[in-house]
Amino acid sequence: MTESQDKKVVILGIETSCDETSAAVLVDGTDLRSHIISSQIATHQKYGGVVPEIASREHSLHIQPVVQQALSEAKVGFDDLSAIAVTYGPGLVGSLLVGVSGAKAMAYAAGIPLIGINHLEGHIYANFLEHQDLEFPLLALLVSGGHTHLILFTAHGKYQVLGYTRDDAAGEALDKVARALGLGYPGGPQIQKASQSGNKEAFKFPRAMLEPGSLDFSFSGMKSAVLNTLNSARMRGETLNVPDLAASFQQAVVDVLVHKALMAIERTKVRTLLLAGGVAANQLLRATLANELTQRGVRLIYPQSILCTDNGAMIAAAGYYHYRAGNFAPWTLNAVPGLNLKSI
Repeated sequence: MTESQDKKVVILGIETSCDETSAAVLVDGTDLRSHIISSQIATHQKYGGVVPEIASREHSLHIQPVVQQALSEAKVGFDDLSAIAVTYGPGLVGSLLVGVSGAKAMAYAAGIPLIGINHLEGHIYANFLEHQDLEFPLLALLVSGGHTHLILFTAHGKYQVLGYTRDDAAGEALDKVARALGLGYPGGPQIQKASQSGNKEAFKFPRAMLEPGSLDFSFSGMKSAVLNTLNSARMRGETLNVPDLAASFQQAVVDVLVHKALMAIERTKVRTLLLAGGVAANQLLRATLANELTQRGVRLIYPQSILCTDNGAMIAAAGYYHYRAGNFAPWTLNAVPGLNLKSI
């Protein structure tokens, strides 16, 4: 790096919580110099979902070349890094351990700080990579395969979880319904694709809202309604229209997510909603929220689709703000598969 860059904050972000091995180099919080993702989707597709043992083995094979490629594309070496940020939870324990162990070894050898990042926090910070004008307070709707949360974000590192799923996450429900419909893995994109030629009014699936005023989510009953519809049809020897089923279920999921988000906005009076997580790439969710929020004068922010999935760039972004605050991890940092956002 040139001498003028020597004082810049250069973060290497590493993400291995599930089935993507990813690394990114971020300078001063917004200048993304490299972003490498090695996906295992093709490996797990034949199983209909992620196999933990296979995922951790694949991470072990790919973490070193992925990190080296990220450094090479960014034209930096370990001596140029300010710190290494790594996901330490939540996620699959074997996958997390590969990333945490690798990050600890690299940071220790380079003599630089180690930063532990909550995976959910990383998803939120993907929005900060492309939007530098965000002002607190912010409301985040985090929707992924393993998590569905509404989070009040009052300052960097300060969160209040307003609502969360009590059972299946929205992405998990989409994956399970996609598998039942024979659409393949990952389910969310497959449901969205099939829905394009379907009638969203064809099936009347329930919208679980829970008790009045609750900002929590529940998608297991909605998923079960689809499975029961399929089983009943099979018993009668009927063949149901898959695009109609996909479109109807997707609409039901989006209706619940949007309804709860609007409730939270009304309650908190926040004027900016951050959409985050893998399901944040869903076009129906984006369009529905945009329409509803525009009517209310509320700004909707979401990252480009590649930053909605698990990735090292979002971990580097969160790591940048931890670095500025001096929040470094001890060398005893370990994987915490059930890490809660409240633990931050």
